Amino acid sequence: MFDLACFSNDQVYSWQPSFDRNNLSRWINRGLLIRLRQGCFTFPEYKGKPDYARYFANRIYRPSYISLHSALSFHGIIPESVIQITSVTSLKTAYFVNSFGEYSYKTIRKELMFGYVLKPMSDGRALQIADPEKALSDLLYLYPEYITAQDMLDLRLDEEYLQNDMKKNLLRDYISRFKSKTLEKRVNQLFIAYGL
Repeated sequence: MFDLACFSNDQVYSWQPSFDRNNLSRWINRGLLIRLRQGCFTFPEYKGKPDYARYFANRIYRPSYISLHSALSFHGIIPESVIQITSVTSLKTAYFVNSFGEYSYKTIRKELMFGYVLKPMSDGRALQIADPEKALSDLLYLYPEYITAQDMLDLRLDEEYLQNDMKKNLLRDYISRFKSKTLEKRVNQLFIAYGL
């Protein structure tokens, strides 16, 4: 199971149908395993490896991809580092805490599960993470407190990115797929706030 990095009860039982599940609890207590969530485990050796906290966000609640504040921070578009790893999912809203961090999942409709890319990790695995335009779309859709131009300025988005690198047509395309007049108004406020 070690090479999987993250494994489930079901994977253990398909490998060894007569496996004693009490072994998992014993190994967790002895520090040989880490519980990521109910029925999902990893090994302590992954604690020191870069990107694994993010990688597990994709694995412990699927389908999901990293988005919202976490993706914006990853892409350098908001200044602060984000403690909680925020993702979107077509499943119900969920929240998990383990020794790798805090994981928050916000629900969006199944047809809105697009706009993410695979970012390679050093060992050949990949992170599923929203591109900047989708992270922004998801954020403005899911957080109703961002309404006015001042609210948009309070996000402290990287103005150089917005002016020079943001794919405005792609953002507009994403927004149209949400079919939300409220979201369109919020994006207009974003454009006004940053002079786009």
